[in-house]
Amino acid sequence: MRPALPQGIAGSVEPGFEGVAETFAGTLAGSRGGAAFAAFVDGQSVVDVWGGESDPQSRVPWTEDSIAVLFSGTKGVVATCMLMLLERGLLELDAPVVRYWPEFGAGGKEGVLVRHVLSHTAGVPGLRPTFDSDAVPDFDRMAAAVAAEPPFWPPGERLAYHAMTFGWICGELVRRTDGRSLGRFLAEEIAGPLALDVWIGLPAGLEPRVATLVPRDDYGVTYLGDEPEPLLAALYGSGQTASRWNLPRFHAAEIPGGNGIGAARSMARLYGSLERILDPATIELGTTELSRGDCAVTRRPYAFAAGFELQTELASFGPPADAFGHTGSGGSVHGAWPSRRVGFSYVMTELRPEGDDRRKTELLVALHGALD
Repeated sequence: MRPALPQGIAGSVEPGFEGVAETFAGTLAGSRGGAAFAAFVDGQSVVDVWGGESDPQSRVPWTEDSIAVLFSGTKGVVATCMLMLLERGLLELDAPVVRYWPEFGAGGKEGVLVRHVLSHTAGVPGLRPTFDSDAVPDFDRMAAAVAAEPPFWPPGERLAYHAMTFGWICGELVRRTDGRSLGRFLAEEIAGPLALDVWIGLPAGLEPRVATLVPRDDYGVTYLGDEPEPLLAALYGSGQTASRWNLPRFHAAEIPGGNGIGAARSMARLYGSLERILDPATIELGTTELSRGDCAVTRRPYAFAAGFELQTELASFGPPADAFGHTGSGGSVHGAWPSRRVGFSYVMTELRPEGDDRRKTELLVALHGALD
C-alpha cells in the first residue's frame, strides 16, 4: 500500500519516500501557483507529486496533465538529441561546424568545432548589439543571425554561457545533418519511443495544459557581482520578460535554447532511461567534462560535457558529485545521479532568482536522504 500524501498534494510516492512528499508540500506552501516533482530509480517511478495551481490568476489547479516551460532545462533535451547524432556518425565532436553548415563560417568562425558549441566555448554566446525577443520564435531568422555573427573571442578560449545561441546552432546542425527540425527529431526519436510528454514546438491542442509562469518581483537574469557585464543583453536579448514565455506563439515555435515544454515525470523518466536510447559509450561522452569555469559574462560557475550541465560548487543537482542534467531559469532542475541510478525533475510556476531559491535544493536533499 502506498503512503498517504500531505494535504493538498496529489500523486504518489513509494514507501520510504514520504519525506520527499513532505518537503515538496513545504516548498509549495511558500510559493505562488503550483509545481511538480518526480523521480525514477532503476527506471521505476518512486516519486510523482504535484499541487497548487497551474494558473494562479484563474485558480486553475495543477493536475496530472499539467506541463510547464522548461527554460534552459530544454538544453538537456537538446543535448540528448545531439548525442544521438554523434552516436550515429552524423556529427563528429571534433569536426568544424562549417562542415555541416558552411554559412556559419562568416565573420571568422571557421575554427569553431562541434565540441565548442556543446561546451559553451564557441565564442558566440550572443548577438551584437542585441536581438529583440519578438524575433526569438523565428528560428530561420535567428539561425541566420548567428551564422553571420563575428565571434566575441576565439573558439575554446573562454567559457561563456550561450543562453539562446546554443539552441539555434544545435537546431541548425540537426536540420543540416538529419533533415528534420530539432522539435520533430525529439518527437520521433525520443519522446515517442519513451512515451514522454516533452516538446520543443508545442502542438496547438495542448496549449490549455501549459502552466502559467508567475515571476517573483525580484526575478531576473542571474549574474554574480554588483553590476551586470555590458554583454549580458547580447546573451538574452532585449525585451525579455516572463510574460512573453506565456504566449502561445512562444510555445508553438521551436526555440531550442529555452522553450521546451514538458511534465516533470517525463523529464525524470528521460534522465532515468538514457540507456534505452543511447549506448554506454555515448552516455560516457555526454557526461565527460569538456569545459569548466566562470562564465565570461554572468560570472556564474559552470561545467559542461557534450551539452549536459555538470555539477559545480553550486551543487545545483543535489548532493552527488557525478550528477548531471540541466537547470532552468526561475528554479527548475532536471537531471540524473548515475551512481544512484536516479532521474529527477522539478518544475514550477513561480520564478525566483537563483541566489534566493532553496526549493530544488531541499527536494534533492530529501530525495538523496530517502535513497540512503
